[in-house]
Amino acid sequence: MSKLHIISDKNKKSSKIKNLLIKKIKSNNFKKENLIIVIGGDGFMLQTLKKNKNSNKHFYGINSGNYGFLMNKFSSKDIIKNLSKANLVTISPLEMVVKTRNNQIRRSIAINEVSVLRQSRQAASLSIKQGSRQVIKNLVSDGVLVSTPAGSTAYNLSVHGPILSLHSKKLSISPISAFRPRRWKGKIVNDKTKIVINNLNPIKRPISAVADNLEVRNAKSITVKTNNKIKFNLLYDKNRSLQKKIKLEQIRRETS
Repeated sequence: MSKLHIISDKNKKSSKIKNLLIKKIKSNNFKKENLIIVIGGDGFMLQTLKKNKNSNKHFYGINSGNYGFLMNKFSSKDIIKNLSKANLVTISPLEMVVKTRNNQIRRSIAINEVSVLRQSRQAASLSIKQGSRQVIKNLVSDGVLVSTPAGSTAYNLSVHGPILSLHSKKLSISPISAFRPRRWKGKIVNDKTKIVINNLNPIKRPISAVADNLEVRNAKSITVKTNNKIKFNLLYDKNRSLQKKIKLEQIRRETS
């Protein structure tokens, strides 16, 4: 039998919420198997999910950071009810495989996005393939971003990428400050697609590849695809589901 666990970030706000939560759980004799309560911001949640990628646990996030898109709002009054009635959302991450200039292979998973970024003052020169199909022969830009639906309201939104519905089964390929072709806005592809990004000039124009927060420098080629073998089970309060949050961001964009 797997007990309930509480993990919190190392700051005053997180510690305060954790202490209140422990008291509430004890006084209500609340028990739930296979549950991890994560107190922190989105970054801390992503870090916790990656550490527990081979577990079948359910994760309920409580926001003590800034935006907390992946998290729930803490309510001391309603927390036990919210934990009891939380709705389940299951998502799969991207898998990034990077071949470096020295032919080393590095792997990592990304829940939000894989970003390919120029590593020097020189713009990146990239070719992008979707399976065997050429998406773009030579993109000269600050980089490119491959986003999941869950991550489409994060960095992807900042680079004017599309917001994807959670169950769209799509991925977004978005340029970062495209210089040539200047008007290329990116592409939405099927989430079963394997995306291959090649650095066309690795000596003069070095790039790094970043999976959420893990960086691999001097990348020569980057392969990105959804890893459906890994499932993350996220829990959300009834009126604050991940689907609703994404929908609200879509409405905001349409009306702004």
